[in-house]
Amino acid sequence: MKTLRLARVHPGALAMLAVLTLSACLLIAGMPRMMQGAFNRAMAQDLDAAPAQQADLTARAASHGIRQDIGSAEQFERWDVELRELVPAGLRTVVRPPGAGTSHMSAKTSRTPVHNTGGMRYINLAWLSDADRRVQWTEGRAPGKPSTTRFENTDIPLFEVGVVADAAKKMGLTIGARQIIGESDYAAIKVVGIFKAVDPGDRWWSHNGDALNVNEVQPPGKLDLEKSVTVLIPPAALAVLSGQARQLDYRWVLSVDTAALAKLDPVAVQTAIKEYDKALALNAKGDFAHRLDTQLANLIAAFLTKLATAQTIMYLALGGLLMVALGVIVLGVQLVLDRIDQALGLMRARGGALRQIIATAGGLTAAALLPAVLAGYGLAYLVPGPAVALVHAGPALLLLTGIGYACARAAIEHRAPLNERRGDVATAKPSAKRITLEVLVIGLALVGAYLIRTRGLTTDVATQGQDPFLLFVPIALTLAAALITLRCYPYPLRLIVRLAARARPAVPFLGLTRAARARSFSVLPVLILLPALAVSVFASLISSGIVRTQEVAVWQKAGAPIRVEYSGIFTDEAITQIGRTPGVDQVVPAQLGKVQIGFTAERADILAVDLAAWSELIAGTPVTLPAQPGGAGIPALVSPGMKGRGTIDIGWQNRMKVREAGVIEKVPGFFSQGRFLVVPLDTNQRAGTRVNVNTLLISGNADPAQVRAEAVKAVSAAIKGGDGAKLITVAGAAEARAAITGDALTGTVLAILRIVTVALAAYALVAVVVTLVISAAERAAALSFLRTLGLSARQAQGLTVLEISPMIVLTSLAGLALGLVLPAALGPGVDLSAYTGDLDVQSYDLDLLTPTLLAAGLTGVAVLGAYAHTAISRRRSLGSVLRVGE
Repeated sequence: MKTLRLARVHPGALAMLAVLTLSACLLIAGMPRMMQGAFNRAMAQDLDAAPAQQADLTARAASHGIRQDIGSAEQFERWDVELRELVPAGLRTVVRPPGAGTSHMSAKTSRTPVHNTGGMRYINLAWLSDADRRVQWTEGRAPGKPSTTRFENTDIPLFEVGVVADAAKKMGLTIGARQIIGESDYAAIKVVGIFKAVDPGDRWWSHNGDALNVNEVQPPGKLDLEKSVTVLIPPAALAVLSGQARQLDYRWVLSVDTAALAKLDPVAVQTAIKEYDKALALNAKGDFAHRLDTQLANLIAAFLTKLATAQTIMYLALGGLLMVALGVIVLGVQLVLDRIDQALGLMRARGGALRQIIATAGGLTAAALLPAVLAGYGLAYLVPGPAVALVHAGPALLLLTGIGYACARAAIEHRAPLNERRGDVATAKPSAKRITLEVLVIGLALVGAYLIRTRGLTTDVATQGQDPFLLFVPIALTLAAALITLRCYPYPLRLIVRLAARARPAVPFLGLTRAARARSFSVLPVLILLPALAVSVFASLISSGIVRTQEVAVWQKAGAPIRVEYSGIFTDEAITQIGRTPGVDQVVPAQLGKVQIGFTAERADILAVDLAAWSELIAGTPVTLPAQPGGAGIPALVSPGMKGRGTIDIGWQNRMKVREAGVIEKVPGFFSQGRFLVVPLDTNQRAGTRVNVNTLLISGNADPAQVRAEAVKAVSAAIKGGDGAKLITVAGAAEARAAITGDALTGTVLAILRIVTVALAAYALVAVVVTLVISAAERAAALSFLRTLGLSARQAQGLTVLEISPMIVLTSLAGLALGLVLPAALGPGVDLSAYTGDLDVQSYDLDLLTPTLLAAGLTGVAVLGAYAHTAISRRRSLGSVLRVGE
């Protein structure tokens, strides 16, 4: 009954506490869901971006003789059932059934030479279980049953095969063509059909790309290309195909559902993969044994390393938000306790037991907190994403902290009846235990900051997990700074009070004296304002540093707004036609190629371009180019790996000598590592040949698709009706920006950093308002006494501003300073390159916008609060105010 009566008397304070609690619960429970959902989507994106050959689980077995041969598709299917039964329970939910996704079976030979070609031609045989659904026969027919033919007075098997159209052209495998394959155990093939892929972009072809393309390799020391291709054979050929005298591998591909996999614990998945590998090894049947062929565990490990940075940044931001939210709720509870303090004191004076006082304070606080916590927790489920531990623990911690503080505070304040103290007259000295604890916190924070700089926050996180101690270091640093500020700010105030005491006006002395003698709860605003400002400024600087470095990475990768590369040579007419595309402002031609260094096997990339024109084209972007070197001969800028060679003899279109004229670390859009040179555009012309332009750098706001269409049209016309679409590659800044910033993880990291920045700024403002409200009654009484002595309204406003300003100003300055220092202190320990196109965030430029807005907002709220409080106090009669305080 007492609780309900108190709730009706003080609805405003309880409503404010409920609103603060609801918003805090929604943020603390909602953002981890959004974060984990983004982690899952990012993991699925990473796995989908990898070839299916790496992401799928493939059981492989090699045949080395007739006893190990599989002679029918039915036998493959029986093995498939057995291999799927061995999959650990933790992986079964993510393995697609037979025939779904990329799941299939195959039998393939490898390194099968064509007879009498000197080891320069290879034709491999492959049976693919669902090739009939994946290929379309454009000429001839599908292969049929094998037969025999005579070769060197011996009957050898003759396989009917189908080949892709590209192989038919490059290797002379037209319909009806026959080839003898093998060197000791011969076989013959007869081409009966030409096929094409129904969907060349299907991930299924990642496992069987050797059947779609001719693999061309230049062996060391040879001039001719080594060519190999895989041809298709029917299921009936399995009865004849043997690994007795050739390399024959059998594969069972278990397709992995990446979306389902992303919802599982990555570490548990890695363990399950190891278990499956062991199970396959233990399932050997005589000489026939399987082994697991997959890169899934390595892909997950790489993602975990990338994820570690995101989790680190998120936990730092959420930890700071949780710490500030707890402080704000405690401040709100203090407001409620301040409103009911007289009622509790009266209950205690009339014989109420201490447990009744505690129950009343705790019950009233719970009445405001519990519905707000449940509402915030429920609203958090509207945020898409799975629920992690923090989703449940965060709201519970907020509830328990608020109720616990209310009970503890009531017990301390009313442990004895009429236990009144004048905290504004004298302040108690801190105990030795408290000082020791504070020194310990400061010491741990400094040690942790040193360890972060030396070890990093993400050391071996993929195998050992994140170090909880290091994760709490930034929060400890903010707490340490708050403690130092709390202990140090009275000293400059005392000095100023002494100076003010010598002055004639009384208002500065009174206002600063009241600030120096603030009651004990005034430490709460310091513990809220400083972390809120520090973490929000830190989050803002990290966010701006990521965005700025992303833009640098975009131009390092792109090199130009639009870059067009052609495997042939652009004619002058084609360049002119492309330059007339709507939106194109400037076209810089270039020649890209490879050169031979001296007369050795050493090769290097080379780019011939007018650096001055290119620099003009990318003016205003974050990247710069060196000036074109001059001097005699052909000057060349070389990569760091080629530094110090002086004059270099190279073979390009002609033999020439280039002179080392400088070193260039990277060439935007082209080279970032390895051996490379940058020379003037007319290099080949100086060497006696002609410039063969095959690359165009384009500026303007043209549509890349339209530029590509014009390039294809111009090239097709130049090659007299040929298909130029396969020879043209168009890339640029827009494509690079989408690749770097379009990652789900990157977007979520930036979004949460911005949300945390705004939320902490709002909580900082709330802390100032609540502080003003808590001390309003005591301040009103003091002002009323002073008004009887002739204090004017203007002087009352000045006194109020001087009373609250020192705490706000000093805490704000300390918080802003810490926030500006944190990126420099912790930055070397946090690797953000996963979100910036693999570029390190070199520096966090000072962005004064956020600090200025925060400082201006806090100052404005404090001043307006002071004026509003003075205006309200002026409406009340002196007698009523003084009687209330008696």
